[in-house]
Amino acid sequence: MLLAVDMGNTQTALGLFDGTELAHSWRMPTDRTFTADELHVRLLGYLRVYDLRLECIDAIAFAGVVPQLTSEWRAVAQRITQNVVAVGPQTADVVRVDAPHPAEVGADRIANAVAAEQFYGAPSIVVDFGTATNIDVVDDRGYYIGGAIAPGLRISMDALVARAARIASIPLDTPQHAIGRDTVEAVQSGAVLGTAAMVEGLVARIKDELGSPRARVIATGGLANVVADSTDVFDVIDQQLTLKGIAEIARRMRDR
Repeated sequence: MLLAVDMGNTQTALGLFDGTELAHSWRMPTDRTFTADELHVRLLGYLRVYDLRLECIDAIAFAGVVPQLTSEWRAVAQRITQNVVAVGPQTADVVRVDAPHPAEVGADRIANAVAAEQFYGAPSIVVDFGTATNIDVVDDRGYYIGGAIAPGLRISMDALVARAARIASIPLDTPQHAIGRDTVEAVQSGAVLGTAAMVEGLVARIKDELGSPRARVIATGGLANVVADSTDVFDVIDQQLTLKGIAEIARRMRDR
């Protein structure tokens, strides 16, 4: 089985693939102080929930935007198997990237683009609601060509709470109305509906630039469902898109 690891700034997602099927998945906090030993123990615990052992893993692939943890995860992987793939320069031959500086493109964005093209076709637009809100664009050739990066929904809320003395922490729920009748509704409208409106506007502009009004729009990331309830801009919601992309890149490396 293949273990895919997506190291985000806030959360790390783990996915265990049996062939092309995602058999099990887990999420854990991304803690930059974790050592390889701590990560190893956590992985053992997740596997035991399903009566699985480390021996069931014959390949590990990971993508990360947290350099401090990349070497730790690599150390964990090398304890388990010699078949280890890190999305990045070593995988450049099996992905399609048409950008001025390919090495600067985040591994998670490459994984999203690969999964979008593989499973949903091209052209496509991925909106990943994580620490940042990333929009990744795949053109009609199946190439990742760029996109947009905006502050994430939770970061924006945290900044507002920190700077506005009279606004306490407010749950990120979808409001019923754009006109908030009290402070909670007003903040939810600005945050959630505002994010949805931003995505709608950027997606419309991207489709115009692509010349592809029917490009598929895929939502992923931890807050995708919250925003998706506020807009009809998405054709697909796939919370495991990044993991699928990491696994697909690993399969291409194996088969090349």
